[in-house]
Amino acid sequence: MATTAVPTTFENLIYEKKGAIAYVTLNRPKVLNALNRATMAELRAAFEDAKDGAGVRVVIITGSGEKAFIAGADINELNRLNPVEAKEYTHWGQSVLDLIENLGKPTIACINGFALGGGCELAMACTIRIASENAKLGQPEVKLGIIPGYGGTQRLPRLVGKGIAMQLNLTGEMISAQEALRIGLVNEVTAAAELIPRAEAIAQKIAANAPLAIKYCMESVNKGTEMTLAEGLFLEATLFAVTCATEDKKEGTSAFLEKRAANFQGK
Repeated sequence: MATTAVPTTFENLIYEKKGAIAYVTLNRPKVLNALNRATMAELRAAFEDAKDGAGVRVVIITGSGEKAFIAGADINELNRLNPVEAKEYTHWGQSVLDLIENLGKPTIACINGFALGGGCELAMACTIRIASENAKLGQPEVKLGIIPGYGGTQRLPRLVGKGIAMQLNLTGEMISAQEALRIGLVNEVTAAAELIPRAEAIAQKIAANAPLAIKYCMESVNKGTEMTLAEGLFLEATLFAVTCATEDKKEGTSAFLEKRAANFQGK
């Protein structure tokens, strides 16, 4: 299948689209794909393109090389920040991860190696996380005299619980892929060679479903987990009603009754 190039020139990542899947690959292997301002800006541009791309149903994000997904922030850049700059830097980075989390399209993180600090935080903003057997995850910011700034103190306890999140954040220790699976930080662990193929298999299953139903299902989960059960159920009922007004709902139910494959248009 042909790859469609985006007009924007990226220096720190590779962005391509193949069928219903957009691929974002951090491409700074010499620094273990560390996140700096320029890379974060390119991530925003790539994900905004994926969000607006009608043909894109799922995004897969990974790191180039065999050592790292994203090994963390660019420490040289971080070292030069004063408090005012640091606050703006953190808010801006958080907004990029919020874009990923609330893209309206699922994002699958393929964690191939180190996912530390901002790398672990970016993975947590994704919808699904798959790790290779050699992956190492952690929030080591306290070892630098700082705290996580891209959601490590917020998304981590929501994923694994307060106690385990406290332990990981306070010790700064790295954990294995198998331990990450045990505590619920990742969904699956695969051999390195199977990482992208497994993500693609999941992506194809998602892409076969109704895009608006996927979007509103994600929204219901993301927003509902911050609500009381009663509020979450009200949100679910409201979004259920919205999906019932779509052409895809008519197509999906008709296809089921007619015993044929549905042809969803995202309308």
